[in-house]
Amino acid sequence: MDVVNVLGREPAMYIGGSWVATDEARPVINPANESIIAAVPEASEEHADRALEIARRAQSEWSRRSGPERGAVLKAIAQGIRAQQEELARLVVAEQGKTITEARGEVGDAAAGFFDYYATFERAQVGSMFAPDETNEQLFVRSVPYGVVIGIIPWNYPAALFARKVAPAIMAGNTIVLKPHEDTPLAALALARIVEEAGAPPGVVNVVTGAGRVVGDALVRHPITQMVSVTGSVRGGREILAAAAENITPVSLELGGKAPFIVLEDADLGAAVENAVDARFWNCGQVCTCNERTYVQSGVYDEFVERFVEAASSLRLGDPTREDVQMGPKVNEPELTKVEALVREAVEQGANVRLGGARPEGKEFEKGYWFEPTVLTDTTNEMDIVQREVFGPVLPIQPFEDFDEVVGLANDSPYGLTAYVFTSDLHKAMRAIDDIDFGEIYVNKIGPEQIQGFHTGYRLSGMGGDDGPYGYERYLRKKTVYLHYDGFGTPAELHP
Repeated sequence: MDVVNVLGREPAMYIGGSWVATDEARPVINPANESIIAAVPEASEEHADRALEIARRAQSEWSRRSGPERGAVLKAIAQGIRAQQEELARLVVAEQGKTITEARGEVGDAAAGFFDYYATFERAQVGSMFAPDETNEQLFVRSVPYGVVIGIIPWNYPAALFARKVAPAIMAGNTIVLKPHEDTPLAALALARIVEEAGAPPGVVNVVTGAGRVVGDALVRHPITQMVSVTGSVRGGREILAAAAENITPVSLELGGKAPFIVLEDADLGAAVENAVDARFWNCGQVCTCNERTYVQSGVYDEFVERFVEAASSLRLGDPTREDVQMGPKVNEPELTKVEALVREAVEQGANVRLGGARPEGKEFEKGYWFEPTVLTDTTNEMDIVQREVFGPVLPIQPFEDFDEVVGLANDSPYGLTAYVFTSDLHKAMRAIDDIDFGEIYVNKIGPEQIQGFHTGYRLSGMGGDDGPYGYERYLRKKTVYLHYDGFGTPAELHP
């Protein structure tokens, strides 16, 4: 992978329209073969301060541009992304490990799509008017940008999540300082180059790379920061929320998930199996909306397990740049070690490994962070494998008897992001929508979530959310105006 060719230069941070290098750098490792593909600058608190100061200076002029002017920049960014889709997709594969087919979708559909979608807000409603108490008066509530916002993103979708934060933030009139994950900074830097080429003024979008506990913490705690949007782990979310409390800075958190996948006896079993496999193993199970635990009604449980195991066992692992490969490696060694420990503990607690359960064998897998598609049965809701987010290609499947039981099992979780229900009974589908206490419910289908929806979770899955008009509102705050105009602006001689 020729990283320099894609980035247009050696990796450097993008601050105020300038490309900034540092003496200290962090290696970026290809998870498929453990090769070092680049070294990326390690920012300090001083870099965070500089980025925020520049973003603050740029924000006033940017917010005064008209909606169509800002929208034109977003459209140009989307066009730039699509023009470089293949190069960007291969960069995502190299640093993150997902398959090339998945990476193309992340770049061309998701990343470009976010900029296209939020460009349509160029003539959006910007406030409301209310009837005033007095004559010769107007009362209106305006939607205004926060100012400087911080975007903090994880490693599983490094291109799409850049766009998910940047597009609505700058369309709303904010400027943004974005910190990508340490393991996957290259896509963000490549997208920053496209932002620059699209004509975004210096300082509107800034990308600062480095350790979360250093530069991320400095960005969140800084008094210039007016709003923070985070996608990440529960641990990271808690730390960021605590840091933001110092200045009472608003925070939007999209954190982990433990999605239940419910299959009722009346469901189309073939469709349920196919969707359950896809929803578990896309991106090697490293998606917050993944099928993390499957509940199958007892009458079809054995057949479902047999068909699921057969489908999962046929998944092709290997070099993620190959067109025929269906699943790549885990993103890094700590993530691989975590998954191994969860499977080992589940077996110790009584789970039965029906498929996989270990690193794959063969020369192709001697290096890299590989784990086989894994199916566990004989699990219970009390086990850690059912309660903790695995974020890997491991699925516990367990039976249930009736609808009320499975609703209780599904809701028995500290998470509350995504849930799936497969049934042909409209009454049960509607009851599931009412009774399952999760922010997103999919009935007879799976994701990915759609841009115009609202990606939001309950409990440990976060607060706030992304996407659609509700996600856009997260980047705006309200300003109330009372305008009394009796005699206001009228020549004094007209008033005796």
